[in-house]
Amino acid sequence: MRVLDAETQAQELLRGVVEVHQREELLQRLARGRPLKVKAGFDPTRPDLHLGHTVLLQKLRQFQVLGHHVVFLVGDTTAMVGDPTGQNDARPRLTREQVLEAAATYQEQAFKVLDRQLTEVRFNSEWLAPLSLEKVIELAAKRTVARTLERRDFRERFEQQRDIHLHELLYPLLQGYDSVALECDVELGGTDQLFNLMVGRDLMQRYGLTPQIVLTVPLLEGLDAKMTEQGHIIGKKMSKSADNYVGITEPPQEMIRKLMQLDDTVVWRYFELLSSRSQPELQQLRSSLGPLEAKAELGLELVGRFHSPQAAAQALEAFRATYFDAGVPEDVPERTLPCSDATLWLARALVSAELAPSTSEARRQIQAGGVEVDGVRVRDEQHQLARGGRYLLRVGSKKRRFCYVVIPA
Repeated sequence: MRVLDAETQAQELLRGVVEVHQREELLQRLARGRPLKVKAGFDPTRPDLHLGHTVLLQKLRQFQVLGHHVVFLVGDTTAMVGDPTGQNDARPRLTREQVLEAAATYQEQAFKVLDRQLTEVRFNSEWLAPLSLEKVIELAAKRTVARTLERRDFRERFEQQRDIHLHELLYPLLQGYDSVALECDVELGGTDQLFNLMVGRDLMQRYGLTPQIVLTVPLLEGLDAKMTEQGHIIGKKMSKSADNYVGITEPPQEMIRKLMQLDDTVVWRYFELLSSRSQPELQQLRSSLGPLEAKAELGLELVGRFHSPQAAAQALEAFRATYFDAGVPEDVPERTLPCSDATLWLARALVSAELAPSTSEARRQIQAGGVEVDGVRVRDEQHQLARGGRYLLRVGSKKRRFCYVVIPA
Protein backbone atom coordinates (compact mmCIF):
# COMPACT_ATOMS: atom_id res chain seq x y z
CA MET A 1 0.00 0.00 0.00
CA ARG A 2 1.34 3.42 -0.97
CA VAL A 3 0.26 6.54 0.96
CA LEU A 4 0.08 9.53 -1.40
CA ASP A 5 -1.67 12.89 -1.33
CA ALA A 6 -4.89 13.35 -3.32
CA GLU A 7 -3.34 15.10 -6.32
CA THR A 8 -0.53 12.54 -6.69
CA GLN A 9 -3.03 9.70 -6.37
CA ALA A 10 -5.24 11.26 -9.03
CA GLN A 11 -2.32 11.62 -11.43
CA GLU A 12 -1.44 7.95 -10.96
CA LEU A 13 -5.03 6.70 -11.18
CA LEU A 14 -5.85 8.77 -14.26
CA ARG A 15 -2.81 7.54 -16.19
CA GLY A 16 -4.08 6.16 -19.47
CA VAL A 17 -7.70 7.03 -18.63
CA VAL A 18 -9.77 8.32 -21.56
CA GLU A 19 -12.65 10.03 -19.72
CA VAL A 20 -13.38 10.93 -16.10
CA HIS A 21 -16.72 12.16 -14.75
CA GLN A 22 -15.81 14.18 -12.72
CA ARG A 23 -12.15 14.83 -11.82
CA GLU A 24 -12.93 17.40 -9.14
CA GLU A 25 -15.26 14.93 -7.42
CA LEU A 26 -12.49 12.34 -7.45
CA LEU A 27 -10.03 14.79 -5.89
CA GLN A 28 -12.54 15.73 -3.21
CA ARG A 29 -13.16 12.12 -2.21
CA LEU A 30 -9.46 11.27 -2.26
CA ALA A 31 -8.76 14.29 -0.04
CA ARG A 32 -11.06 12.89 2.68
CA GLY A 33 -8.39 10.31 3.42
CA ARG A 34 -10.69 7.27 3.55
CA PRO A 35 -10.45 4.34 1.11
CA LEU A 36 -12.73 4.66 -1.89
CA LYS A 37 -15.06 1.85 -2.84
CA VAL A 38 -14.28 1.04 -6.48
CA LYS A 39 -16.02 -1.46 -8.72
CA ALA A 40 -15.83 -2.85 -12.20
CA GLY A 41 -18.36 -5.24 -13.65
CA PHE A 42 -17.46 -8.23 -15.83
CA ASP A 43 -20.00 -10.24 -17.78
CA PRO A 44 -18.31 -13.66 -18.02
CA THR A 45 -19.15 -14.51 -21.62
CA ARG A 46 -15.73 -15.97 -22.51
CA PRO A 47 -13.50 -18.36 -20.56
CA ASP A 48 -10.10 -17.00 -21.59
CA LEU A 49 -8.57 -13.55 -21.44
CA HIS A 50 -5.94 -11.68 -23.44
CA LEU A 51 -3.89 -8.60 -22.51
CA GLY A 52 -6.60 -6.29 -23.80
CA HIS A 53 -8.96 -7.53 -21.11
CA THR A 54 -6.38 -6.86 -18.39
CA VAL A 55 -6.14 -3.09 -18.98
CA LEU A 56 -9.19 -2.63 -16.76
CA LEU A 57 -7.88 -5.14 -14.21
CA GLN A 58 -4.56 -3.30 -14.03
CA LYS A 59 -6.37 -0.04 -13.31
CA LEU A 60 -8.26 -1.77 -10.49
CA ARG A 61 -4.94 -3.04 -9.17
CA GLN A 62 -3.62 0.53 -9.06
CA PHE A 63 -6.52 1.43 -6.78
CA GLN A 64 -5.67 -1.55 -4.55
CA VAL A 65 -2.01 -0.56 -4.30
CA LEU A 66 -3.10 2.90 -3.15
CA GLY A 67 -5.22 1.40 -0.38
CA HIS A 68 -8.70 1.53 -1.90
CA HIS A 69 -11.38 -1.16 -1.69
CA VAL A 70 -12.04 -3.01 -4.96
CA VAL A 71 -15.25 -4.83 -5.82
CA PHE A 72 -14.97 -7.38 -8.63
CA LEU A 73 -18.55 -7.62 -9.82
CA VAL A 74 -19.54 -10.73 -11.74
CA GLY A 75 -22.51 -9.94 -13.95
CA ASP A 76 -24.03 -13.40 -13.82
CA THR A 77 -27.54 -12.01 -14.43
CA THR A 78 -26.61 -9.31 -16.94
CA ALA A 79 -24.51 -11.83 -18.89
CA MET A 80 -27.62 -13.88 -19.49
CA VAL A 81 -29.43 -10.76 -20.75
CA GLY A 82 -26.52 -9.96 -23.07
CA ASP A 83 -24.77 -6.60 -23.41
CA PRO A 84 -25.76 -5.07 -26.78
CA THR A 85 -22.71 -2.79 -26.79
CA GLY A 86 -21.08 -2.75 -30.21
CA GLN A 87 -23.56 -5.22 -31.64
CA ASN A 88 -25.44 -4.70 -34.87
CA ASP A 89 -27.80 -7.50 -33.93
CA ALA A 90 -28.88 -9.01 -30.66
CA ARG A 91 -26.27 -11.16 -28.92
CA PRO A 92 -27.17 -14.84 -28.48
CA ARG A 93 -28.33 -15.43 -24.92
CA LEU A 94 -26.28 -17.63 -22.63
CA THR A 95 -27.50 -20.23 -20.16
CA ARG A 96 -26.76 -19.84 -16.45
CA GLU A 97 -24.50 -22.89 -16.59
CA GLN A 98 -22.42 -21.33 -19.37
CA VAL A 99 -22.14 -18.07 -17.45
CA LEU A 100 -21.08 -19.68 -14.16
CA GLU A 101 -18.52 -21.89 -15.90
CA ALA A 102 -16.95 -18.88 -17.61
CA ALA A 103 -17.12 -16.88 -14.35
CA ALA A 104 -15.02 -19.41 -12.45
CA THR A 105 -12.25 -19.36 -15.09
CA TYR A 106 -12.47 -15.59 -15.42
CA GLN A 107 -11.88 -15.04 -11.72
CA GLU A 108 -8.86 -17.33 -11.62
CA GLN A 109 -7.27 -15.41 -14.46
CA ALA A 110 -8.26 -12.02 -13.00
CA PHE A 111 -6.46 -12.84 -9.75
CA LYS A 112 -3.20 -12.99 -11.66
CA VAL A 113 -3.54 -9.19 -11.67
CA LEU A 114 -5.68 -8.39 -8.64
CA ASP A 115 -4.78 -9.22 -5.05
CA ARG A 116 -7.20 -11.99 -4.13
CA GLN A 117 -7.09 -11.10 -0.43
CA LEU A 118 -7.95 -7.46 -1.08
CA THR A 119 -10.74 -8.08 -3.60
CA GLU A 120 -14.43 -8.35 -2.77
CA VAL A 121 -16.23 -10.58 -5.27
CA ARG A 122 -19.95 -10.00 -5.76
CA PHE A 123 -22.55 -11.43 -8.16
CA ASN A 124 -25.29 -9.12 -9.40
CA SER A 125 -27.84 -11.92 -9.12
CA GLU A 126 -27.80 -11.04 -5.39
CA TRP A 127 -30.01 -8.00 -6.03
CA LEU A 128 -31.28 -8.47 -9.58
CA ALA A 129 -32.77 -11.94 -9.16
CA PRO A 130 -35.07 -10.90 -6.25
CA LEU A 131 -36.43 -7.83 -8.09
CA SER A 132 -40.20 -8.01 -8.25
CA LEU A 133 -42.14 -6.88 -11.31
CA GLU A 134 -43.15 -3.81 -9.32
CA LYS A 135 -39.48 -2.94 -8.71
CA VAL A 136 -38.57 -3.54 -12.36
CA ILE A 137 -41.35 -1.16 -13.44
CA GLU A 138 -40.14 1.39 -10.90
CA LEU A 139 -36.60 1.04 -12.32
CA ALA A 140 -37.81 1.34 -15.92
CA ALA A 141 -39.68 4.52 -15.01
CA LYS A 142 -36.34 6.20 -14.19
CA ARG A 143 -35.33 6.36 -17.88
CA THR A 144 -37.01 7.31 -21.13
CA VAL A 145 -36.92 5.51 -24.47
CA ALA A 146 -35.60 8.68 -26.13
CA ARG A 147 -32.58 8.80 -23.79
CA THR A 148 -31.94 5.10 -24.34
CA LEU A 149 -32.01 5.49 -28.12
CA GLU A 150 -29.25 8.09 -27.83
CA ARG A 151 -26.95 5.12 -27.49
CA ARG A 152 -25.14 4.74 -30.81
CA ASP A 153 -25.72 1.02 -31.45
CA PHE A 154 -29.42 1.30 -30.59
CA ARG A 155 -29.80 4.44 -32.71
CA GLU A 156 -28.13 2.85 -35.73
CA ARG A 157 -30.26 -0.28 -35.53
CA PHE A 158 -33.42 1.84 -35.12
CA GLU A 159 -32.54 4.02 -38.13
CA GLN A 160 -31.79 0.91 -40.21
CA GLN A 161 -35.08 -0.67 -39.08
CA ARG A 162 -33.23 -3.59 -37.52
CA ASP A 163 -34.69 -5.41 -34.53
CA ILE A 164 -34.07 -4.13 -31.00
CA HIS A 165 -35.38 -6.59 -28.45
CA LEU A 166 -37.02 -5.30 -25.27
CA HIS A 167 -34.61 -7.21 -23.03
CA GLU A 168 -31.72 -5.30 -24.66
CA LEU A 169 -33.27 -1.98 -23.62
CA LEU A 170 -33.29 -3.31 -20.06
CA TYR A 171 -29.57 -4.06 -20.06
CA PRO A 172 -28.29 -0.50 -19.31
CA LEU A 173 -30.89 -0.21 -16.53
CA LEU A 174 -29.88 -3.49 -14.93
CA GLN A 175 -26.18 -2.64 -15.10
CA GLY A 176 -26.97 0.81 -13.74
CA TYR A 177 -28.89 -0.74 -10.86
CA ASP A 178 -25.67 -2.50 -9.84
CA SER A 179 -24.36 0.96 -8.92
CA VAL A 180 -27.47 1.63 -6.82
CA ALA A 181 -27.08 -1.66 -4.99
CA LEU A 182 -23.36 -1.32 -4.25
CA GLU A 183 -23.17 2.47 -3.67
CA CYS A 184 -19.57 2.69 -4.86
CA ASP A 185 -17.52 5.86 -5.12
CA VAL A 186 -16.01 4.95 -8.50
CA GLU A 187 -16.91 2.66 -11.38
CA LEU A 188 -14.46 1.67 -14.11
CA GLY A 189 -15.10 0.39 -17.60
CA GLY A 190 -13.86 0.39 -21.16
CA THR A 191 -14.62 3.31 -23.46
CA ASP A 192 -17.34 1.20 -25.06
CA GLN A 193 -19.11 1.07 -21.70
CA LEU A 194 -19.42 4.83 -21.12
CA PHE A 195 -23.16 4.93 -21.82
CA ASN A 196 -23.87 2.12 -19.35
CA LEU A 197 -21.62 3.65 -16.68
CA MET A 198 -23.30 7.03 -17.00
CA VAL A 199 -26.72 5.36 -16.63
CA GLY A 200 -25.47 4.05 -13.29
CA ARG A 201 -24.35 7.53 -12.25
CA ASP A 202 -27.75 8.94 -13.25
CA LEU A 203 -29.73 6.22 -11.48
CA MET A 204 -27.82 6.72 -8.22
CA GLN A 205 -28.98 10.34 -8.15
CA ARG A 206 -32.55 9.33 -8.93
CA TYR A 207 -32.48 6.95 -5.97
CA GLY A 208 -31.17 9.71 -3.70
CA LEU A 209 -27.56 8.48 -3.58
CA THR A 210 -24.26 10.29 -4.14
CA PRO A 211 -23.40 9.60 -7.80
CA GLN A 212 -20.41 7.49 -8.66
CA ILE A 213 -17.36 8.86 -10.43
CA VAL A 214 -16.92 7.23 -13.84
CA LEU A 215 -13.53 6.38 -15.35
CA THR A 216 -13.10 4.77 -18.77
CA VAL A 217 -9.95 3.05 -19.95
CA PRO A 218 -9.01 2.59 -23.63
CA LEU A 219 -9.40 -0.57 -25.64
CA LEU A 220 -5.86 -1.89 -26.12
CA GLU A 221 -4.68 -1.98 -29.71
CA GLY A 222 -3.40 -5.27 -31.07
CA LEU A 223 0.12 -6.39 -31.95
CA ASP A 224 -0.21 -4.93 -35.46
CA ALA A 225 -0.80 -1.38 -34.22
CA LYS A 226 1.46 1.53 -35.12
CA MET A 227 1.78 5.18 -34.17
CA THR A 228 1.62 7.93 -36.75
CA GLU A 229 4.02 10.87 -36.81
CA GLN A 230 1.20 12.93 -35.26
CA GLY A 231 1.14 10.59 -32.26
CA HIS A 232 -2.10 8.76 -33.13
CA ILE A 233 -2.35 4.99 -32.65
CA ILE A 234 -3.72 3.18 -35.69
CA GLY A 235 -4.79 -0.44 -35.73
CA LYS A 236 -7.60 -2.74 -34.66
CA LYS A 237 -8.24 -3.44 -31.00
CA MET A 238 -6.69 -6.61 -29.62
CA SER A 239 -8.91 -9.60 -30.35
CA LYS A 240 -8.69 -13.26 -31.24
CA SER A 241 -10.71 -12.71 -34.39
CA ALA A 242 -8.07 -10.25 -35.66
CA ASP A 243 -5.27 -12.63 -34.59
CA ASN A 244 -3.38 -9.74 -32.99
CA TYR A 245 -3.63 -10.81 -29.36
CA VAL A 246 -1.48 -12.12 -26.51
CA GLY A 247 -3.41 -14.60 -24.37
CA ILE A 248 -2.51 -14.50 -20.70
CA THR A 249 -2.58 -18.31 -20.47
CA GLU A 250 -0.35 -18.80 -23.51
CA PRO A 251 3.07 -20.43 -22.92
CA PRO A 252 5.75 -17.95 -21.77
CA GLN A 253 7.87 -18.28 -24.90
CA GLU A 254 4.87 -17.61 -27.14
CA MET A 255 3.98 -14.50 -25.12
CA ILE A 256 7.56 -13.23 -25.33
CA ARG A 257 7.73 -13.90 -29.07
CA LYS A 258 4.55 -11.91 -29.70
CA LEU A 259 5.56 -8.98 -27.49
CA MET A 260 8.95 -8.73 -29.18
CA GLN A 261 7.10 -8.23 -32.48
CA LEU A 262 5.45 -5.04 -31.24
CA ASP A 263 6.12 -2.00 -33.35
CA ASP A 264 8.73 0.21 -31.69
CA THR A 265 6.36 3.16 -31.67
CA VAL A 266 3.70 1.51 -29.49
CA VAL A 267 5.74 -0.31 -26.85
CA TRP A 268 5.35 2.59 -24.40
CA ARG A 269 1.59 2.57 -24.99
CA TYR A 270 1.60 -1.01 -23.67
CA PHE A 271 3.73 0.05 -20.70
CA GLU A 272 1.31 2.88 -19.89
CA LEU A 273 -1.77 0.65 -19.89
CA LEU A 274 -0.38 -2.65 -18.60
CA SER A 275 2.64 -1.96 -16.39
CA SER A 276 2.46 -1.87 -12.61
CA ARG A 277 5.34 0.60 -12.50
CA SER A 278 4.71 4.16 -11.36
CA GLN A 279 4.93 7.13 -13.71
CA PRO A 280 8.40 8.22 -12.47
CA GLU A 281 9.66 4.65 -12.95
CA LEU A 282 8.30 4.55 -16.49
CA GLN A 283 9.86 7.92 -17.30
CA GLN A 284 13.23 6.65 -16.11
CA LEU A 285 12.88 3.48 -18.20
CA ARG A 286 11.90 5.47 -21.27
CA SER A 287 14.98 7.66 -21.01
CA SER A 288 17.35 4.73 -20.56
CA LEU A 289 16.05 1.94 -22.84
CA GLY A 290 16.03 1.55 -26.59
CA PRO A 291 13.03 -0.07 -28.31
CA LEU A 292 14.42 -3.62 -28.24
CA GLU A 293 15.39 -3.43 -24.57
CA ALA A 294 12.00 -1.86 -23.77
CA LYS A 295 10.13 -4.73 -25.41
CA ALA A 296 12.26 -7.23 -23.52
CA GLU A 297 11.54 -5.42 -20.23
CA LEU A 298 7.81 -5.38 -21.02
CA GLY A 299 7.90 -9.09 -21.77
CA LEU A 300 9.69 -9.85 -18.51
CA GLU A 301 7.10 -7.92 -16.50
CA LEU A 302 3.98 -9.32 -18.18
CA VAL A 303 5.12 -12.93 -18.53
CA GLY A 304 6.41 -12.76 -14.96
CA ARG A 305 2.97 -11.63 -13.83
CA PHE A 306 1.01 -14.35 -15.56
CA HIS A 307 3.55 -17.15 -15.14
CA SER A 308 6.63 -16.46 -13.01
CA PRO A 309 9.77 -14.28 -13.16
CA GLN A 310 11.85 -17.42 -13.75
CA ALA A 311 9.64 -18.53 -16.66
CA ALA A 312 9.84 -15.04 -18.15
CA ALA A 313 13.65 -14.94 -17.98
CA GLN A 314 13.94 -18.39 -19.52
CA ALA A 315 11.52 -17.48 -22.32
CA LEU A 316 13.43 -14.30 -23.15
CA GLU A 317 16.73 -16.17 -23.17
CA ALA A 318 15.24 -18.81 -25.49
CA PHE A 319 13.88 -16.08 -27.79
CA ARG A 320 17.23 -14.37 -28.05
CA ALA A 321 18.99 -17.67 -28.75
CA THR A 322 16.49 -18.57 -31.47
CA TYR A 323 15.83 -15.25 -33.16
CA PHE A 324 18.69 -12.98 -32.24
CA ASP A 325 21.97 -14.60 -31.27
CA ALA A 326 21.91 -17.60 -33.59
CA GLY A 327 23.93 -17.11 -36.75
CA VAL A 328 24.89 -13.47 -36.15
CA PRO A 329 28.53 -12.88 -37.14
CA GLU A 330 30.91 -11.24 -34.71
CA ASP A 331 32.07 -8.63 -37.24
CA VAL A 332 28.71 -7.02 -38.06
CA PRO A 333 29.29 -3.43 -39.25
CA GLU A 334 27.58 -0.54 -37.47
CA ARG A 335 26.38 2.68 -39.05
CA THR A 336 24.84 5.81 -37.57
CA LEU A 337 22.06 7.09 -39.80
CA PRO A 338 20.88 10.71 -39.72
CA CYS A 339 17.17 11.24 -39.22
CA SER A 340 15.37 14.60 -39.19
CA ASP A 341 11.89 13.14 -38.55
CA ALA A 342 10.47 11.20 -35.59
CA THR A 343 11.14 7.91 -37.40
CA LEU A 344 13.26 6.53 -40.25
CA TRP A 345 11.67 4.46 -43.00
CA LEU A 346 13.08 0.91 -42.89
CA ALA A 347 13.49 0.73 -46.67
CA ARG A 348 15.61 3.89 -46.59
CA ALA A 349 17.63 2.53 -43.66
CA LEU A 350 18.39 -0.63 -45.66
CA VAL A 351 19.70 1.48 -48.54
CA SER A 352 21.79 3.69 -46.21
CA ALA A 353 23.21 0.56 -44.55
CA GLU A 354 24.13 -0.80 -48.02
CA LEU A 355 21.85 -3.81 -47.55
CA ALA A 356 19.72 -2.89 -50.58
CA PRO A 357 20.59 -1.01 -53.79
CA SER A 358 17.37 1.02 -53.83
CA THR A 359 14.24 1.63 -51.78
CA SER A 360 12.15 -0.23 -54.36
CA GLU A 361 14.35 -3.32 -53.98
CA ALA A 362 14.26 -2.91 -50.20
CA ARG A 363 10.45 -2.83 -50.31
CA ARG A 364 10.42 -5.97 -52.46
CA GLN A 365 12.66 -7.75 -49.96
CA ILE A 366 10.41 -6.68 -47.08
CA GLN A 367 7.26 -7.86 -48.85
CA ALA A 368 8.91 -11.20 -49.59
CA GLY A 369 9.71 -11.74 -45.90
CA GLY A 370 13.45 -11.43 -46.37
CA VAL A 371 14.07 -8.67 -43.83
CA GLU A 372 14.38 -8.92 -40.05
CA VAL A 373 14.69 -6.17 -37.45
CA ASP A 374 16.20 -7.34 -34.16
CA GLY A 375 15.44 -10.95 -35.03
CA VAL A 376 11.79 -10.32 -35.93
CA ARG A 377 10.64 -10.64 -39.55
CA VAL A 378 9.02 -7.48 -40.92
CA ARG A 379 6.56 -7.61 -43.83
CA ASP A 380 5.19 -4.07 -43.66
CA GLU A 381 6.94 -2.10 -46.38
CA GLN A 382 6.12 1.14 -44.51
CA HIS A 383 7.75 -0.05 -41.25
CA GLN A 384 9.43 2.79 -39.35
CA LEU A 385 12.42 2.75 -37.00
CA ALA A 386 12.12 5.11 -34.05
CA ARG A 387 14.86 7.57 -33.17
CA GLY A 388 17.01 6.78 -30.16
CA GLY A 389 17.42 3.09 -30.99
CA ARG A 390 20.08 0.64 -32.15
CA TYR A 391 18.76 -2.02 -34.51
CA LEU A 392 20.15 -5.20 -36.02
CA LEU A 393 19.03 -5.39 -39.65
CA ARG A 394 19.22 -8.64 -41.59
CA VAL A 395 18.51 -9.16 -45.29
CA GLY A 396 18.29 -12.48 -47.11
CA SER A 397 17.91 -16.05 -45.91
CA LYS A 398 20.66 -18.27 -47.30
CA LYS A 399 23.12 -15.47 -47.99
CA ARG A 400 22.31 -13.32 -45.00
CA ARG A 401 23.77 -9.85 -44.60
CA PHE A 402 23.72 -7.87 -41.37
CA CYS A 403 24.23 -4.34 -40.17
CA TYR A 404 23.68 -2.56 -36.87
CA VAL A 405 22.13 0.85 -37.43
CA VAL A 406 21.99 3.58 -34.81
CA ILE A 407 19.40 6.36 -35.15
CA PRO A 408 20.33 9.21 -32.79
CA ALA A 409 17.55 10.64 -30.62
